[in-house]
Amino acid sequence: MNFKMIHENYNVADLEKSIAFYEKALGLHEKRRTNGEGFIIVYLGNDQSDFELELTWLAEHPQKYNLGECEFHLAFRTDDFEAAHKLHQEMGCICFENPKMGIYFIQDPDGYWLEIVPVRK
Repeated sequence: MNFKMIHENYNVADLEKSIAFYEKALGLHEKRRTNGEGFIIVYLGNDQSDFELELTWLAEHPQKYNLGECEFHLAFRTDDFEAAHKLHQEMGCICFENPKMGIYFIQDPDGYWLEIVPVRK
């Protein structure tokens, strides 16, 4: 039996703000959208992978979500670590850096952490 990861869900308070963040910070774009009664689900992705980030907006939950200690994250590998770091620094979204490991984390508008990792040779 085989399993393939296909998406991860993040609930967001401001869908359009989150979509704009993920497009600018990570080059993700909207692949499809489901509009339901009291909710909207948007799947983001890119041409590098078929894995998708699912953003869910609930009409009855307009405030930010309590993410606890935020001891989870989604990781992204980049082939231009320096340019990515510069972009994220300019955006003001870097929330933690670990130079010894050669990685850093950015934080989206709802507080989710995203790890940025260079290509390792």
